[in-house]
Amino acid sequence: MIIRCLYSILLFIIAPFFLYGLYKSKPNKPKFGSRWKEHFGVIPQLKESKDAPIWIHAVSVGELLAVIPLIKKLKADNPAQSIVITTTTSTGAAEADKLDDLVEHRYMPLDFSFAIKRFIKTIKPKTLFIMETELWPNTLACCQQKNIPIAVINARLSQRSANRYKKFPAVFNILLKNINLVLAQTEQDAQRFIDLGMKPEQVNVTGSIKFDISVSQQQTQQAATLRHSFDQNREVWIAASTHKGEDEQIIAAHQQLLLEKPNALLILVPRHPERFLSVKTLSENSGLSVVTRSSQQPIENSTQLYLGDSMGEMMVLLGVADICFIAGSLIGDKVGGHNLLEAAALKKPILNGPSYFNFKQITEQLVKLNACTICQNSNEISANLLKLFNDANLRQQQGKAALDFVLQNQGALNKTALTIKNYQAEW
Repeated sequence: MIIRCLYSILLFIIAPFFLYGLYKSKPNKPKFGSRWKEHFGVIPQLKESKDAPIWIHAVSVGELLAVIPLIKKLKADNPAQSIVITTTTSTGAAEADKLDDLVEHRYMPLDFSFAIKRFIKTIKPKTLFIMETELWPNTLACCQQKNIPIAVINARLSQRSANRYKKFPAVFNILLKNINLVLAQTEQDAQRFIDLGMKPEQVNVTGSIKFDISVSQQQTQQAATLRHSFDQNREVWIAASTHKGEDEQIIAAHQQLLLEKPNALLILVPRHPERFLSVKTLSENSGLSVVTRSSQQPIENSTQLYLGDSMGEMMVLLGVADICFIAGSLIGDKVGGHNLLEAAALKKPILNGPSYFNFKQITEQLVKLNACTICQNSNEISANLLKLFNDANLRQQQGKAALDFVLQNQGALNKTALTIKNYQAEW
């Protein structure tokens, strides 16, 4: 109790700074508007429903997109079941709004007990599913006080995070005692939870639902249409989900590639929409000919960089490229990489930077299968791009290995849904 009190005091101190960053207006960033009150638990009632809703928390866009197949599965199994999904960010909310026929969206309250209790009183959820490892002490405690079971789904816990928790065992014990079930992505993730004190019977390995990717016919058609809108003989690569500090390296790699492949086209997709404008300016100042996705202008033969300044189109843009570089992996330990499986599911050869601790096992398995190549810097990126562009058979082999890896590991969605169903019967 003392630790939670100290935590709440610290949260009270840092909350204004967090909210300032969250609400600060930036170009292309969706606005919160009057919905800012939801961060304090002041939320509208859900639509009338016979069943108490399932509450799913996905902090932002990446987690939200990953949990969509599970949402569809839960609704298919029980169409009458209402689902409320919470996100912290406005970009996550914008994606959630596209699921209006499946879920209702609310913003996740700040982890103050008064805000969480107010949220629970309004929503009256029967269970809380937390996507990956977004664990908040007061949220967990308030749910348990109201006898709301909590399951962490698609759970992952890197060795780095586990080591950090081991330094503060009292803090992690507070979290663990309020979690009913952990559905881990891998045996290693499961063992780390157990090593930190989770009971083995509360931990199941269900795999990563991110493997259960389905490329829609609409996405395939959109990618084909965009690709056919410009010269089919051009070498096209994508740098997906870049962060500040990476764009310069990506542009440098492309400039080196252009010396050997003057018709090459780079599709550059920043991770966060508020960076669209600054990345456009950076690209233009580098001397490259730039066209933006949002402008709807055609890609000419002279276009050297296509800026993906749109939301929800990553699969389409990945589908256009011949080679995919997955960013978030070039800036030391700040990010730890992003999901490689979307590119793999599209049968693309993959390049990645050296920092990928958040996707360590998946990345290392793809590297072992020769489906992914680790590049330390812009020179290595351009060298590997040139190697792949000069060898169509190598591109095909690496792409096939990537797709086979995805197909062989699918099934987590059904395992997760079945495990949830079995535990709900006990709860």
